[in-house]
Amino acid sequence: MSPAPGGPASTVDGRAFPDGGPAGRGTRPARPAPPARTALAGLAAAALGVGAGQALALLVAPAAGPVNAVAEQVVALTPPALAGAATVGAGIGSRHTVVAGVLVVLALAAAGLGALSRRSPWPGAWGLAVLGLAGVVAAATASGAGQLDMVPAGAAAVVAVTVFRKLHALAARIPAPTADGTLPDGRPVRSSLTRRRFLRTTALAGAGGVVLGTGATAAAPLLPSGRIGPAREALTARIRTLAAQGRIAAAPALPAGAQVPGAAAFTTAVDDFYRIDTALRVPSVDPASWSLRVHGRVGRELTLTLDDLLARPLVERWVTMACVSNEVGGDLVSTTRFTGVELAPLLAAAEPDPAADQALSTSTDGWTAGSPSSLLLDPARGALLAVAMAGPDGPVALPPEHGFPVRIVVPGLYGYVSATKWVTDIEFTTFGARADYWRARGWAPPGPMETAARIESPASYASVPAGRVVVTGTAWAVPRGIRRVEVGVQDGGGSGSWVTAELAPVPAGGATWRQWRAELELPPGGYTLVCRATDGDGVVQTAERRSPLPGAATGWPTRTVTVT
Repeated sequence: MSPAPGGPASTVDGRAFPDGGPAGRGTRPARPAPPARTALAGLAAAALGVGAGQALALLVAPAAGPVNAVAEQVVALTPPALAGAATVGAGIGSRHTVVAGVLVVLALAAAGLGALSRRSPWPGAWGLAVLGLAGVVAAATASGAGQLDMVPAGAAAVVAVTVFRKLHALAARIPAPTADGTLPDGRPVRSSLTRRRFLRTTALAGAGGVVLGTGATAAAPLLPSGRIGPAREALTARIRTLAAQGRIAAAPALPAGAQVPGAAAFTTAVDDFYRIDTALRVPSVDPASWSLRVHGRVGRELTLTLDDLLARPLVERWVTMACVSNEVGGDLVSTTRFTGVELAPLLAAAEPDPAADQALSTSTDGWTAGSPSSLLLDPARGALLAVAMAGPDGPVALPPEHGFPVRIVVPGLYGYVSATKWVTDIEFTTFGARADYWRARGWAPPGPMETAARIESPASYASVPAGRVVVTGTAWAVPRGIRRVEVGVQDGGGSGSWVTAELAPVPAGGATWRQWRAELELPPGGYTLVCRATDGDGVVQTAERRSPLPGAATGWPTRTVTVT
């Protein structure tokens, strides 16, 4: 089509138009699209790309979603001093905060790249391609990356670039205002139709990305991680066979009355067991290739496979585990019956140097925990290389999020200095020579677990009938045990008179929490209930309020109720 005599020709999407515009005569020459429009195109394209990448990861590499891959590298590359201020301030396990930060930065970058693409789609397209390449590199260099881990991020880049070019073309088709507002046949320019099409398509792309991304995130925990699902089932069957053959030293049965009505379940269900770690994607460890190396300042280095481990004597142990970041009265504490191999004799066989005061354990994802060597080598402490925990109808192999196939459990130490999941290495060294992951970020060296208690009923702000009010809860001081729990009413200056609670029986050893029950006579009114525990050594839980950083929260837990 040739231009009208004396009239300039313009090209839009490869088509020539007389008088400078795709609407024909009566329109002005095409002009750059408004930056808000192209920014919206960049944002929607990035959303659909990321959503598609996250969804594809479910099919080819469930742990390798592009967002998690980038977030994992952000954590790994952040200097310890900065990570200490940011990550510790947000609390251990702030994986959602890191992921949210990555998404915010990505959204801002995509919108900015779109805004720079008013005249041409190429600045945004190339920019999105570079962001996608960063995701590919992050996935490829992640700990334990597989051959397919790069595919989701690569696909995300392709989708984002393709969609952005399509949306940019739509944005460019929206006519600029005309001099006379008419087409050659006298009809008015209906630019609103093209504008609505652009907005509708952009909204669908953005919403599609959100649906795919959130759906993939929600579905990921429900899917077995490749071969790990069948491998975990096989390990569960193997452990149960060993138990049936009497080759596992069983833990004491739970005493009658250990479960107090109104208190939390004494044995925490597998799905309810608290999870705190820094893993932005759960490591997928093949038990057939798993091994544990014991080295450092030792007389002889050891390397054990899972078969080697299961050939050793296995034991069951009741253990209450707690996170150092647990707030007063918080729920980052759980109890189960672990099955595993005693660490003390296994480590003693390596002949560690008595001067090596730290046993530094490392996960497959590079996380480290520094434990006092003396505690891991003490048979009375009962540290384990755990392979299973109590399920509803018998022991079950550890779930992937709790360390499959092997993790460390040390009664009486907080998880940040002992409970290494997916453990693959134990090095004997000194605290002066090496700082573990959290100590390098501002947390305290290993110390004893604080005596703690928790009120579990009545519920906070509950209304209860006047008269005899039943208060129940849980207390723990591993491995010292609980000697006494007292309950009272806070009077503003501390507490009034104390009522000694009735303590439930517990398995022998002091490595678990203990449930309790107390009765208070209360007339109508508003009350703040308070409790305190005394450990097996006779030391009363401190009333001093202290935040978890740098070494566990302290203080008496309270609960406000209304008596009617």
